[in-house]
Amino acid sequence: MTIRVLLADDQQMVRTGFRFMLDAENDIEVVGEAGDGVEAVRLTGELRPDVVLMDIRMPGIDGLSATRRLAGPGVADPVKVVVVTTFDLDEYVHAALSGGAVGFLLKDAGPALLIEAVRAAARGDALVSPRITIRLLRHFARTCGRRTEPDTGGLTTRELDIVRSVARGLTNTEVAAELYVTVSTVKTHLARVQEKLGTRNRVEVAAWAYRAGLVA
Repeated sequence: MTIRVLLADDQQMVRTGFRFMLDAENDIEVVGEAGDGVEAVRLTGELRPDVVLMDIRMPGIDGLSATRRLAGPGVADPVKVVVVTTFDLDEYVHAALSGGAVGFLLKDAGPALLIEAVRAAARGDALVSPRITIRLLRHFARTCGRRTEPDTGGLTTRELDIVRSVARGLTNTEVAAELYVTVSTVKTHLARVQEKLGTRNRVEVAAWAYRAGLVA
């Protein structure tokens, strides 16, 4: 299956570079480009791409607002949005992920990570730049403090195993290999976890795991 991607960035040079990298992959096709947030929302509605690569600082409405409109709470049919930006400020990271983004990359992350982020988003995984992930974990550690007893959230033992693996940043394939189950089993358990916890994606599941004291 070909992954259809929309590029949203106000710099033509950036869009051209991303298109060059992505179109070189056999399983990825860039189907549209937007130079501002308003156009990104409009084109997403028209083209229905599988993944949107969204810059933050754009004219019209910024990428964070556009992300909330496309993937935020209450959106009936959310789109997979990966925020790709030059700015790794904590408030941007938190706003993007809480606004429904399934990934957060820096523009200097390199072609391999960009391509993997697109594929991860398309298959329902999430990918966040490694150095941002470290900061996120520190943030959760600071804000959550220590719990005397972990909160299991009514999850089964197997579901808790999967949540812990997801919180460590593993993909579905890696979780399956670690727990000796199939990828489809992981997806089934993860869907039940999200239903029980009221979370929308694996990023929110990971955040819950740190708040609940399930991950050191």
